[in-house]
Amino acid sequence: MREAASEHYPPVESWEPEYCGNIDIRIAADGTWYHEGRPIRRPELVKLFSRVLRRDDDGHHYLVTPVEKMRIRVDDAPLHVSAMQLAGSGREQRIVFRTLTDDRIPLDADHPIVMRAAPTTGEPRPYVRARGALDALVLRPVYYELAEYVCEAMIDGRVRLGVWSAGSFFPLDEPQSPTRGNAG
Repeated sequence: MREAASEHYPPVESWEPEYCGNIDIRIAADGTWYHEGRPIRRPELVKLFSRVLRRDDDGHHYLVTPVEKMRIRVDDAPLHVSAMQLAGSGREQRIVFRTLTDDRIPLDADHPIVMRAAPTTGEPRPYVRARGALDALVLRPVYYELAEYVCEAMIDGRVRLGVWSAGSFFPLDEPQSPTRGNAG
């Protein structure tokens, strides 16, 4: 899989358009996109929308163009990891995730994976930083696949369980507090 750095995304983080209000688009907890209560059935349209999606400092998610900014609702995470690829082994292995919208996310220092409480259930779930302030939920089958590579490492004088990727260790044994709210 190609990594996120090689993807071409619009520079949505640098755009500062006028806020135009809410649009009736919702990303469900399972990754399904809805418009006016009906699933969006065209994968290319969902992919297009996902490319102009960002999360602002207010914790809300927006579809952004150079001239418009519209808030959407997100039940949990806006992106969902549906596959992973591993190359190498041990501390030198490299893990790359792929989302339902075909983003490629390398597990590295810029794209860490953390355990956080799910907003609806409170259960610990793995999230990886995708791009900007957007997170991707690692879906259960991928998490089980990732669990095959869990090992122990001594971190800050404690034995931790986690995975190595791109020369960094990512603990998976304790939930972490989110840095921002999970508002839609």
